[in-house]
Amino acid sequence: MSSSLHPRAQWDHSYSRLSPVFYARVQPVPVREPRLLYLNDQLAGELSFDVEEFRREGAHWLTGGREWPGTRPLAMAYAGHQFGGFTKLGDGRAHLMGERVTESGRRWDVHLKGSGPTPFSRRGDGRAALAPMLREVLISESLHALGVPCSRSLSVVATGEWIDREVSKPGAVLARVASSHLRVGSFEFAAAFSASTPAERVELTRELLQYALRRHEPELQQAKRPALEFLRAVVARQAQLIAKWMSIGFIHGVMNTDNMTISGESMDFGPCAFLDRYDPDSVFSSIDHQGRYAYRNQPRIAPWNLACLAEALLPLLAEEAGLSVQAVVPEIKTEIDQFAAAYDAAWLREFRAKLGLRSENLGEDSGQAADRTLIEDFLKLLQKERADFTLSFRELAQAETVERLSSIPEGKSWFHRWQDRFRASDATTITRREQMLRANPAVIARNFQVERALKNAEQGDLTQFEALLKAVREPWTDHAEYSAAPPEGFADTFQTFCGT
Repeated sequence: MSSSLHPRAQWDHSYSRLSPVFYARVQPVPVREPRLLYLNDQLAGELSFDVEEFRREGAHWLTGGREWPGTRPLAMAYAGHQFGGFTKLGDGRAHLMGERVTESGRRWDVHLKGSGPTPFSRRGDGRAALAPMLREVLISESLHALGVPCSRSLSVVATGEWIDREVSKPGAVLARVASSHLRVGSFEFAAAFSASTPAERVELTRELLQYALRRHEPELQQAKRPALEFLRAVVARQAQLIAKWMSIGFIHGVMNTDNMTISGESMDFGPCAFLDRYDPDSVFSSIDHQGRYAYRNQPRIAPWNLACLAEALLPLLAEEAGLSVQAVVPEIKTEIDQFAAAYDAAWLREFRAKLGLRSENLGEDSGQAADRTLIEDFLKLLQKERADFTLSFRELAQAETVERLSSIPEGKSWFHRWQDRFRASDATTITRREQMLRANPAVIARNFQVERALKNAEQGDLTQFEALLKAVREPWTDHAEYSAAPPEGFADTFQTFCGT
């Protein structure tokens, strides 16, 4: 066994034991001058890597310059609805190196991004620019610290090469870690593109489902209707995830089905951004011209994506039910419709915590309706006054008021209603404030700070990147610099890009 493998962990390659149609064997393409810029020591330790050896050898392992002991690279095949249009896809500039299995039995994909072209590249160069890869580090570490399920960034290696985009950019390779890279688009690929006949496609979809169950839902393998139970589990996880996004003002920016994981983890952070001032119609992505993935639309797009998953599984769902495909559709539609109730409950729970509201001693129906109105009215105030989403909630948690809102009649009225609400609860001021401080971060990966850090990093200065990374990893702690609002007018022109 190589010294790079800690005795408490091992590599496995269960995905490669699927039928070969689901992947292509392909090696990362070596780069000119690999240099390790960033390593997540804590995450490396969790995966039982030898951190010191990783610092010596990682730049070569992570860019294909040398064989990484224990890995067997491949590119994953999948499909996807991209802004509503369906197409065949795959890892066009990425490699699944293998699955790291820890002593506890947890399994983690280790996946490179920007590591060279593959059979799925569609004429792309297979490379990635430095700034988007560092951006993925900042966003994923911010989400992780905020308690949002997401892929993690293990490392970034500079390639010593320039890549052509609108202008030439310094190149880099990202290593990310996730509980898997199975997506809604993985099942869409199986159902639509995996074989030449419908019967063969059904069997390959069944194979992928059985794999997904072993990987994520082993307790469901013996269920009477495993495909249905799997669908229910994915719906429930996505409802929780989108509610978390909404509660912290996170806009993913590209909620295509190939970016929706079945694990319920956030993944792929190209055009994403956090809200500054509250506007539910906020769109930052330069390619989202119609606002399909605007902040307010995220809980609407999620069930649309889940319906695509259900459609891919439909022959199996019908078979389990002993019905024709047409006859089982109403039942499956009802299952997708469950997203709304699950999301609404999760959204209410998240925003109740942000306002310090507890449901004890309230009739459940009346309490939910009243609290929902109170929350929505606060958000309307934020929108009307163009107030900062994160800072307003944080100020409310610390001072039990928001100065910008308390000076207007509607604001004064709302604060009176909010205070009256607490008379129906047994929460003390201290416990209420503690709850709110735990639910309202002081620090997010602010768009203007991210852009400034990345611009400096492109010029060879990682000082601001490292300082911002430290701050977003401590989101509940006030930082004078990183708890600040953006410069006036910044949000009016700010755009994000997919980084491909």
